[in-house]
Amino acid sequence: MPFVTEEDAVGSFFPDQIQAADLFNYIESELKEIETLIPGAGANPYGRADQGAVWTLLAKLYLNAEVYAGATKYQDCLTYCNKIIEAGYSLEPEYQNLFLADNHRSNEIIFPIAFDGVSTRTWGGMTFIIRAGIGGSMDPTASGVVSGWGGTRTTRQLVDKFPSDFGGIIIALNEGNTAKYPKLYVPGAYQGWNASNTQTALSSINSNKIYEGHVYFPEDNSPFLFTTIPSFALSLGDNGGDGTLEMKGDTIRAEEAGLYYVRVDLNTNRYTMEKRTWGLLGDATSAGWEGQDLPLSWNEEAQAFEIIVDLQAGNFKFRANNNWDVNLGDENADGILTQEGANISIAAGSYRILLYVEKPDYAYAIFSTAFDKRGFFWSQGQKLDITDITLFTDGYAVNKFKNVTSDGAPGSDSDFPDTDFPLFRLGDVYLMASEALLRSGGDRSQALNYFNAVRTRAYGSPTGGIQDSELTLDMILDERARELYWEAHRRTDLVRFGKFSNTDYRWAWKGGTMEGRSVDAFRDVYPIPSPDLGANPNLVQNNGY
Repeated sequence: MPFVTEEDAVGSFFPDQIQAADLFNYIESELKEIETLIPGAGANPYGRADQGAVWTLLAKLYLNAEVYAGATKYQDCLTYCNKIIEAGYSLEPEYQNLFLADNHRSNEIIFPIAFDGVSTRTWGGMTFIIRAGIGGSMDPTASGVVSGWGGTRTTRQLVDKFPSDFGGIIIALNEGNTAKYPKLYVPGAYQGWNASNTQTALSSINSNKIYEGHVYFPEDNSPFLFTTIPSFALSLGDNGGDGTLEMKGDTIRAEEAGLYYVRVDLNTNRYTMEKRTWGLLGDATSAGWEGQDLPLSWNEEAQAFEIIVDLQAGNFKFRANNNWDVNLGDENADGILTQEGANISIAAGSYRILLYVEKPDYAYAIFSTAFDKRGFFWSQGQKLDITDITLFTDGYAVNKFKNVTSDGAPGSDSDFPDTDFPLFRLGDVYLMASEALLRSGGDRSQALNYFNAVRTRAYGSPTGGIQDSELTLDMILDERARELYWEAHRRTDLVRFGKFSNTDYRWAWKGGTMEGRSVDAFRDVYPIPSPDLGANPNLVQNNGY
């Protein structure tokens, strides 16, 4: 590249070309000179460089020194990583908050490229990163912008680096045929006496005028009625409190708060109510099949029963009132529950389990509470593989960056985001330190601690951590892909790890082919642009171009 400094006189001349090792030495000397002159880490106003930024740049320079200057400087990299780690920065508890419109609040970001929807408007930068990744079935307003540009997507190879349950979904909710069954509506005080609410209803599974379902009453002595249409015009009540229904009869009351199984037979105009509690039992629980049910609690927002629990590998079922008279299993492994259905098998782990029994078909959903929460991929309406690079629906979209705050509020402008680009952040530094320790033969336990700090944040629990035997350079490269994708690190990482050229490490469209191909080593370095060569006779094109 052409090279000039403040020592060169201002005027028209052709700058000489500097070689990589010399440029490395110059940048290193400049950074070390200002290290003690620039304000301390965190002392400068947000968005201005300080010691933290200098240290991070030096750490990155030393980590890549073998590529840039033909020298290994991993111990120097570690020295500056430790300076950063000890400077008072901390990992952002919620990974996604690093990429939202109020990410300036984060104590993890060491140096950002700041953007503002009012003061720093540009069609590049974060505007491009956010809006180019929106298209297909995506709702732009969910990302805080007015529209998307239907451009950037990712390849299968990045998605495959995440666990298959990167959304934490083990069993998704199956609505079954509930919407198709004939309904008997149940308006009451518990739902605001809203007769037009078609969600609070019983269902007739066999279309035989026998309706059943569960209704949750949050307060004692809660009044309600039945209606055959979503209106009070044909309401049914109970004048004598004897279980017989009459047109325009008196309100019926659930004496105690809780969930009730309700059955109505309009062939005989009779109804029954049974208060039920629900629990989970099985050999997947520590109590086994003969122990006590693990109680489920009512989640008003989800309109379901819920439990958060650690399970061992095994089986479980749902059971009402701590006995086998009413027990639900999954006969067809499709998420639909039936009386005396098959046991539900599960692997060991930490889970959030939801039971939906308000109306048939009864269903359940299972979510892992310890999963990699960093996979922000939009797959709805998208193909995983990119066969046509001109089609936005080929390849998963990445919606990691958004112009909404951590509270869900949109940014100050729907065209230009407030979201800052986190150029340097602590999560990257932890992984750099771990890599430097491994490459230099340093303390493996410390390398594992740095690595697992990133994983614990990613999974929301220490269960995301790995064992010492799993900590390899390839694991670190993959972890950098999961932690830092869409943050402009990958090409540098692949070159440093020897995975970019002259290797069978491939990804879709590498080398310009759909299946990917190896590329020559000269492509580790970018070419000098033709206009620069034409303007400066002192420049010589890099080898291979």
